[in-house]
Amino acid sequence: MQVPAHFEYEKATTLDHAIALLARLGPEARVLAGGHSLIPMMKLRMAQPDALVDINELSGELGGIAVDGDELWIGALVRHAELLDSAVVGEHYPIFHDAERVIADPVVRNRGTIGGSLCQADPSEDLSAAFAAVGATAVIAGPDGTRTVAAREFHVGPYETVVGPGELLIELRVPIRPAGGSAYEKVERRVGDWLVAAAGVAIWLDGDAIGSAGIGLTAEGTPHFAAAEAEEFLRGQPASHDTFAEAGRIAAANCNPVADQRGPVDYKRHLAGELTTRALRRAAARARGQEG
Repeated sequence: MQVPAHFEYEKATTLDHAIALLARLGPEARVLAGGHSLIPMMKLRMAQPDALVDINELSGELGGIAVDGDELWIGALVRHAELLDSAVVGEHYPIFHDAERVIADPVVRNRGTIGGSLCQADPSEDLSAAFAAVGATAVIAGPDGTRTVAAREFHVGPYETVVGPGELLIELRVPIRPAGGSAYEKVERRVGDWLVAAAGVAIWLDGDAIGSAGIGLTAEGTPHFAAAEAEEFLRGQPASHDTFAEAGRIAAANCNPVADQRGPVDYKRHLAGELTTRALRRAAARARGQEG
């Protein structure tokens, strides 16, 4: 079956209008942004929403990238290509440029949105691990106003988030801290394919030691995409190759990948460790100003 089931279609003109439409159409309505995940699922009838609320006209309210004080703000309707091209994003968090360069292809990056990717909550989705690594906060709007949720609490399971009926993810906020570096490493079978495994890292140095670090793993079965045990180990350790290798070993030992057509469990565990180690080395080099 390649034809969607019957659905209603509404185009929102403002954020308040979108929230009102979701309230009127009920819990089986879905939000349409880029559509690169939702539309194929509807064609295969893996998803059969009663209605779609198109929010593409809301880029004035839900788009844009800016620095506000000590935070980087990224609108939910920012396209992947915009995030990749943003100089301010590259200056503060090159992890997002690393990730965006290897997400799908230019067609998808030109249309797909940051908020749509996070709300799809696919266990193999790149940006979820990146936002988990940098300690981002999600801003959600609904009939009762706005609320904030830590990125690490945003996903509650495969294809499930804390965004409730009638609510919209509207923004991501990332704290900007000194002496930091970040990086993303990924293995895929071919360009544009779903990944086999990936690791995103953010690290903040205190002299020659690690003040704190965030590690996100994709397609590795870690709760909320985060390698918490490896992060805890890194705190206060010297920023050395041996430290990074041990953190990779801990990350691999505590992940829970599933065997599939992209590889067996042992291979995915190996990748979790190796990619974490590589990303840590690259992030530390950036924190020291040794890599642009």
